[in-house]
Amino acid sequence: MQEARINEKPSLTVVILTYNEELHIERAIRSISMIARQVIVVDSFSTDRTLEIAQTFDVSVFQNKFVNQAQQFQWAMEHCPIKSDWVLRLDADEYLEDKLVAEVAARLPYIGENVTGIYLRRKQIFMGRWIKHGDRYPLNLLRLFRVGKGRVEQRWMDEHIVVDSGDTVIFRYDFADANLHNISWWIDKHNKYATREAIEVLLGKYDLLQDDAATVRNALLSQTWFKRIIKETIYNRMPLFWGSTLYFLYRYIICLGFLDGKEGAAYHFMQGFWYRFLVEIKLLELDRELYKLNDKESRLQRLEELTGYSLQSKRVKKGKVGD
Repeated sequence: MQEARINEKPSLTVVILTYNEELHIERAIRSISMIARQVIVVDSFSTDRTLEIAQTFDVSVFQNKFVNQAQQFQWAMEHCPIKSDWVLRLDADEYLEDKLVAEVAARLPYIGENVTGIYLRRKQIFMGRWIKHGDRYPLNLLRLFRVGKGRVEQRWMDEHIVVDSGDTVIFRYDFADANLHNISWWIDKHNKYATREAIEVLLGKYDLLQDDAATVRNALLSQTWFKRIIKETIYNRMPLFWGSTLYFLYRYIICLGFLDGKEGAAYHFMQGFWYRFLVEIKLLELDRELYKLNDKESRLQRLEELTGYSLQSKRVKKGKVGD
């Protein structure tokens, strides 16, 4: 990647969460080096060369035990010394493309005080190919927000950035999600994701945790609200295995996923069908155990035993939520 020529860095801190990210961390840091005054790496006790590589750059490194993405990022916001006006959340396997770097440098210092959140366009790269179809591009995600105005929605999966007040805008150019691991690693990762998503569904079904998720839901922007309402009120109530099948056909045929070639066929099948099918299987297995119990406490305890996760209630404040 060519580095954009920037005279002065905006008042921006980039927070990167890591665990065994030696393949990605240098690329991620280099992509934001021209615009970030401060880079904070929050590591979940990596056992590879992640920290060794990160510390070759001018970054601040912290370590904290990982529970889930939402809690780890919120921990960073509450415990790390952020010294800027804006914060960007960036995953270790993501990077900003040069045009977005230039756009952030040019626009961020002049954003009006009324704007507290900024959407960025995510470009999915799978097996080296940009996935342009199947309703996967552009995915507008609220990743940039003013310090003190943003927090992360406390969910086990599908968490979003929340801003307490103010307006949001969308930047024009892209950041890329381009994981370099092989398909075996990808499968293992999504197996864990499926467990966490099944947990999220069952916590809602049995009302096991007390939080103000309804408040957050009411603050969702239209695109996010539509997707989540479809998922929660229609998809999750379909007969077993219907949802995953229909979702794959929607992405691959109606949304032209077949135009993404062989790599796209693999991605849409694995992420749009196999993963969703796996979530449904885990829901079937876990719900059989929870259904037999009669109270919330015993169900929550049993869910912890079956999944190995310590489930805690996390409250979030009112706000607008990024897609």
